[in-house]
Amino acid sequence: MSAGTVYLMYHEIAMPGRPLCQDEEGYVRYVVPQNIFREQIGRLAANGYRGLSVTEALDRNQNRDCNQNHVRNQKHERAIAITFDDGCRTDLLTAAPLLKEVGFNSTFYIVEGFINGRGYLTGEQVKELHRQGFEIGCHSMTHSYLTDLSSERLMVEIAVAKERLEQLIGERVDHFSCPGGRWSPAVARLAQEVGYRTVATSRIGINLPDTDPYRLSRVAVMRDTSIDDFDRVCRAEGLLLKQARYATLAAVKGMLGNTVYERVRSRVLDRS
Repeated sequence: MSAGTVYLMYHEIAMPGRPLCQDEEGYVRYVVPQNIFREQIGRLAANGYRGLSVTEALDRNQNRDCNQNHVRNQKHERAIAITFDDGCRTDLLTAAPLLKEVGFNSTFYIVEGFINGRGYLTGEQVKELHRQGFEIGCHSMTHSYLTDLSSERLMVEIAVAKERLEQLIGERVDHFSCPGGRWSPAVARLAQEVGYRTVATSRIGINLPDTDPYRLSRVAVMRDTSIDDFDRVCRAEGLLLKQARYATLAAVKGMLGNTVYERVRSRVLDRS
């Protein structure tokens, strides 16, 4: 068993008869049906995993790094971090109850500007998630790609959004995830300066005790992720190929820029 922790990245969970927050193909491919999510969480529980929030996963890795007795005691433990981006209403309606059934924790990264929007959590629902013991993180103010923004806009997306979420739930918000995985050193520096403990990306990999907490890796669970592939990801197997694909896409994004890349991707998806 690896000394690191895999962080799963979910988005909206599709419920029968309930319209999605968005219907673009690029969005829908990240939406996991409720029955599939139930199967995945059930599989984790049956295989002896603990579902962790980001804080719990971070502390677990730090403990492994500094306490050898703790490492020996945990060598057979299976743990996985579970995260959700955007703040869809199904976070509370279906994800939270299924996680609670098996005693799992999770971090829900909320787009502050989406609160009370159609299909997204209301302010009261965000507070209810927090009351139930789930961790609330920040996924920016408007879900803009951070690598396109000025320093002034970054302050709004990263710092002001944090302050507003903290006012809403009455507690510190320690963790930030980058919309679309668009990470940069400037994003990491500002996040650290305003008091976040971590920044999560969409870069694929496993987070080890010496991983930079301001550039955490996650693995997206997609609509077409098979249960066998899901099992392999949770065991941190087969990630090298996924990493290579991600690196290729990141290089293309860097060459084309976000606007052109999204336009090309939309055309490709429309034809598929």
